[in-house]
Amino acid sequence: MPYDHRKLLALPLALPVALTACAALAACGGPGSAAQSPRSADAKATAPGTGEATASGTATDPAGTPPKALPLAGRTVVIDPGHNPGNFRHPKEINQKVDIGTHRKECDTTGTSTDAGYTEAAFTLDVSHRLRDLLKAQGAEVVLTHDADRPFGPCIDERARTGNAARADAVVSVHADGSAAGNRGFHVILPARVRSGTADTTAIVGPSRTLGEDIARHFARATGTAPANYLGSGTGLDVRDDLGGLNLSTVPKVFVECGNMRDPKDAALLTDAAWRQKAARGIADGIRTYLKG
Repeated sequence: MPYDHRKLLALPLALPVALTACAALAACGGPGSAAQSPRSADAKATAPGTGEATASGTATDPAGTPPKALPLAGRTVVIDPGHNPGNFRHPKEINQKVDIGTHRKECDTTGTSTDAGYTEAAFTLDVSHRLRDLLKAQGAEVVLTHDADRPFGPCIDERARTGNAARADAVVSVHADGSAAGNRGFHVILPARVRSGTADTTAIVGPSRTLGEDIARHFARATGTAPANYLGSGTGLDVRDDLGGLNLSTVPKVFVECGNMRDPKDAALLTDAAWRQKAARGIADGIRTYLKG
């Protein structure tokens, strides 16, 4: 916002010229004064006492104490919203196969939906937006693999490359399952140890498991839901070697299946906006725990 420069006050003529010049400089907020222009290098920083984040990833508290770093300042998180709302319009494109190291697999799929027609693509995008906002509020740099801003995709190999190119500290792919009715609960998919073709998960298996365990624990706490009753032996964890998004990743990455859209009770949760906020909170808390070590 534009501001008005202060006008100089007249000074007694008896004062020495040097003192007059010094006073004038200070009154104007000139170099070396305490009244710097708000367009200075620190102009974006919030004034002490506001309790708001500053441009440098720090925050001040109401008491005006020295700023402290936000918990995720300097960390990069990539969020991968599963599928794309436009995929169903492009069957030819998404059925094209891409190399995932162990074999070739379809570029992408349409995802599942509830019996009432609420799509997985709509769900994942909503939760991803909520998750993005929570992480950015903690100082993280957040990258989305897509934001429904393209006709279809991206393909699973491109999704992996996005996280790799960002040198992400963590990547989370958001999904919901399409299993049989009666199968309930969430689970987190971890990368298996794969070394085949262009895929080598050797370096990320360990940290990805830690990331997945942290997310599973916090997701259960935030949402009040239990780990899946149909896989993972009650741990909420599942290891797979057939997902291109994991096989081709060179940074820690997991998939979060937030619930089963084909089960009526799970579907009632997944379609509730308040519950989706809890789901995003659980994932964000897990990511924060992982990144803070």
